[in-house]
Amino acid sequence: MAFLFDTRTRDGHTLDALTDLENGSRIEVSRHGAELVSIERRHARGEWIGFLYRDGDVRPATKGWNNHATVMGYYLHRIKNERTSYRGHEIRGGTHSFLRHKDFAAPKVEIAHNASLTYRIELEQIASHEYPFKVALALTYSLEAGKLRVTFCFENREPELTAHVSFGLHPGFAAQSLDAANVIMPAGDYVRHLAPDNFLSGETVAIHHDGGPMPFAKSELPDSFLLELKNVPQPVFTFEDSAGSHRVDIDMTGVPYVTLWSNGDAFICVEPCWGLPDHHEQRPFEEKLGIQTIEPRGTLTRSFTISPRFA
Repeated sequence: MAFLFDTRTRDGHTLDALTDLENGSRIEVSRHGAELVSIERRHARGEWIGFLYRDGDVRPATKGWNNHATVMGYYLHRIKNERTSYRGHEIRGGTHSFLRHKDFAAPKVEIAHNASLTYRIELEQIASHEYPFKVALALTYSLEAGKLRVTFCFENREPELTAHVSFGLHPGFAAQSLDAANVIMPAGDYVRHLAPDNFLSGETVAIHHDGGPMPFAKSELPDSFLLELKNVPQPVFTFEDSAGSHRVDIDMTGVPYVTLWSNGDAFICVEPCWGLPDHHEQRPFEEKLGIQTIEPRGTLTRSFTISPRFA
């Protein structure tokens, strides 16, 4: 295997680039938010083709969504009134929590036997109002034979307390137009959690899907579809751009929830999520629906893969 790593500066961002020369794949990660800003494959014609919305463009968007693949954690989506209580401590924060606003140090780079970039958040980088307990995070992007694996590893350094976190990634996959974009959902049983005004109402809808295009109107995507994978034996979702003739397979094995969202522009987000937003009638942080637990001095490691390809 032959890999290249380099760091470049573009439009005020420090970007780490990792290239798999043998399989013709490349990623770029901004150290601001440890955000994946580009996923590319080299076409048979030799040109590099991007798969994310505004792929590689880190300038502020002129309108609409300003991101590419937001890292979400230690909570995701929203907390009611941007405040919640966690064992008597107040957590304050906006949409998708604080990781997206952090400037990460240079990653640990591995290119000898495989290729990966690992970004870390240590305890001293987390303010008490952002998260009050001793939990660190290592976030790894790995290139594996044309696939990208994203791995979250939370480390609970509390000697006696169980810790609680929710997290995920918010990638937007690009199409020539929203009309040309579609999400192919695997067969199985789902539960949709309704969230009017971005918070759970407690209402759910059971959905059996035989496999194929998502059974939702694209005009409804701005309201988000929060889907629990109740019984989905082969949880591989496919985003396809029929006009651009490319596809992305997202393997959600081990992922409990998936969010589908778009603001109406030429992309659809297919988001693996380990957790859900607050209820309108807010619960304590440790009782949030979908919250993940980490034993004292334990770790929680979860991952999924993104496989971009040409149709």
